[in-house]
Order: sequence, then C-alpha cells, then structure tokens
Amino acid sequence: MARNTQVAADTNAPPVTRILADFVASHPPLGWDASVEQEAHRTFLNWVGCAIGGSHHATVEAALKAVRELAPSAQASILGRGERVDMASAALLNGITSHTFDFDDTHLRTIIHPAGPVVSAALALAEHMGASGRKLIDATVLGIDVCCRVGNMIYPDHYDRGWHITGSTGMLGAAAACARLLGLDAQQTAMALGIAASQPIGVREQFGTMTKPFHPGAAARAGLMAALMARHGYTASTRALEAPRGLAQTYSTKCTWSEITDKLGQRFEISSNTYKPFACGIVIHPSIDGCVQLKNAHGLRAEDIERIELKVHHLVPELTGKKTPKNGLESKFSVYHAAAAGIIFGQAGEAEFSDDIVTRPDVIALRDRVRASLDDSIAEDAADVTATCKDGRKLHVLVEHAIGSTQRPMSDMDLQRKFHGLVDTVLGAPRADQLIAACMTMGGAGEVRSFTALAR
Repeated sequence: MARNTQVAADTNAPPVTRILADFVASHPPLGWDASVEQEAHRTFLNWVGCAIGGSHHATVEAALKAVRELAPSAQASILGRGERVDMASAALLNGITSHTFDFDDTHLRTIIHPAGPVVSAALALAEHMGASGRKLIDATVLGIDVCCRVGNMIYPDHYDRGWHITGSTGMLGAAAACARLLGLDAQQTAMALGIAASQPIGVREQFGTMTKPFHPGAAARAGLMAALMARHGYTASTRALEAPRGLAQTYSTKCTWSEITDKLGQRFEISSNTYKPFACGIVIHPSIDGCVQLKNAHGLRAEDIERIELKVHHLVPELTGKKTPKNGLESKFSVYHAAAAGIIFGQAGEAEFSDDIVTRPDVIALRDRVRASLDDSIAEDAADVTATCKDGRKLHVLVEHAIGSTQRPMSDMDLQRKFHGLVDTVLGAPRADQLIAACMTMGGAGEVRSFTALAR
C-alpha cells in the first residue's frame, strides 16, 4: 500500500558532492600557505602521540583480538605496537587508539576530532602504497577540509540529534583523503564520497564507553574501503550529500550549503584545529583551567575547600554530567571529577582519568563538593569558577577561553611535551624525539614506511 509522505526538502541544493570531488581531485599539491602547512604537521604530530599513547589500552587489546580472528595480512602498522595487519584494520585500530584517551585534536566550531578518521585511513593506505610524506600531508589537509566543511554545514542540529559528528562526517574526510592518495579522478572521487555517505557512524549515547573511540576508527575504515571500491568501478549517487534523501537533509534540518563552497581552496579548516591540554571532553576544559588557576594562584588543597561552584554552558552537563563515574572512561565525561582533578593534581592528563584515580577517596570526596549550574551568558568555551574555602574565603576566576583554544593555542613546545608524556612510556624518550622530528618534517619525507617502522 502506498504511503503519502510529506518531506520538507531542498530540491534545489547545489551539487556539493561534485564540488567537493572536483576540489579533492584537482587541488594542487602544497596548494596553501605556510601557516596551513605548519598546522598540518602539528595535527599529524598530535595524532601520532595520541595513537601511540593509547596503543596498549584495554580498548585496543579487545579490538585487536577481534581483528586477529579475520586472519589479516600484514599491510600496515598499528602505531606503538609490533603487529602489522591489513590496511583497513590498521585504519580501524589507529583510529581507536588515537581517540581512546580523548586527547586528540578538535575543530572547535563543530567539535569534530578530524585527524582520527582522516589520518588513520590515510596513513594505513600510504604505508601500503609506499606513498611519500608529501602525498600524505596533502591528503590530510584535503580530507580534513571535506570532513569539517560538511560538519560546518550541518552542525549543531546534526549533533543535537545525538550523532557523534566525528564518526558521522569522518568517513567522508577519510574517503576524500584516500581518494587523493589513490589519484582518483573527480568522477571516482564523487563515487567514493557517495559510498562513504551511506556509512555515518556513531551516536552520543556511547560516550564514556569503549565504543566512543570505535567511531573514528570505524569511520576511517569505512572511508578507506569507499575509496578502494570507487577505484574499482563501484558506483554511488553523485548527489549523495545534497539530495532530498541524501546524507545532509536526512540527518539534519540545518543544511547551510555555502559552508561547503565559501572560499573553498582558499581557507582550510585545518587552520582552525586545536589540541587538548586535558585528556577529556573539550567542554570541560574551561572548568579544569579555572580550577588549576585557582590552585596555582592560592596554593589550594582539597582539604581547604568547602565547595566548588561552576557556572557553565548547557552542553557541559549534557555531555559531561556523570556525577559518580565508575572508571576512567566515564570520568572523561564528568565535569565533577575533572574539576576535582584540577584542584588536587594541578593538571588533567591521562593519568588523572585512570581507573585508580577515579576511585581514590580524596578525589571522590572533593568531587562530591562540586556543583555545576547552567548560565545562559556563559559561552561554550568558557566557565565561571568559584571555590568557597572553609576559612570563609571566596576565590573566583572567569575563564573566557581555555588553554588549547584558538585564542590561547598550545605552542609547539607544549605539543612536544604532551607527545613525550604519551609516547615515552611506550617507545622511550629517544625514539619519541626521533618521531617528533619525523612528524614535523613529514611533508618533505620520502616513503612513509620508514616513519611507520620508527613508530612501531
């Protein structure tokens, strides 16, 4: 029986699938200024550090056991480990490792973590192909541009519906990056984007579980497979993104098509990438920053504090409102734990979100004295922090932009210190120094296989 359905759709949307495909296929190598090139290398460095740092987490061990059941051939590396697997599985696993600590890059406008899906796919394919570092960096810049421009087009409605936007746009960026590496023409690249558009991955219900880092890994694998299928003649709709029942209009009521075309090839979204100083959800960072500032300015100890009051944006309790986290993964989505860690430790790296720290009595006691309230005047990247002390003092700081934001970016030295903190315990400090140098000169490197060998 036929159904009479009414769909409010834009039937005159511009051909954004084709526009992006033409851009990816034809944009010249190194077709951007020095600042974009620098940010591409900083993004690569940060991604490698996060991938190696998370490479032995229980999340990765479980995923690797599942991959081994498929008897994969040795095509590509898992960074920070000795194993080599097929390139699709390497894309999956490196995507998982890079996001397990929730310490990876963030495109603040959309809260996308673009390197996870894009670089995980591109590096696996580049290693298998024996591609150069130049081709890898070019693919990274263009893939991230596709991923984040699509994100700009549909955020925030798509995210508010419950999609994890890193996974649900990341497969497009991964497909674009891999299409570029494979040298696909515009028609084949459009097919790759079309195939990828049928594979959006991830919902926010999974935050705080092992499945959250699965999202960028699965997006990386999906994008890689989409490009490989397109290379061999597999077809898809050339309007997969913009059609009334295509990805954008199906998954969002907001479809600002100009976000795709505005200064395409002139402004690159990787220039807006940021890097986390704290190993947790980005919306908690201003609260942690404020607590660390109060600790350092006043020598605060947990036992001095009667209560901590946070005034925050509505996304903070929505995304990070776990009041009694039971393990490290859950604590990354608890503003209460994060604030307590900032006061007690003066930092919030991966160690401060470990299972052991989450269950420490002093951490729990201070966490229970943290209060978070909504304030419509507080921006998404801000927090108003007040510590009321037992001696009657009220200590206050307003964090308008947290460290790590575009207004207060991490320096190259900050990123290198972070890299050592993640990599030294896995590969040792001397190897970490070699990897930093290799990451920051990747655009001029020969085959990436020498790099992946160094990172194993």
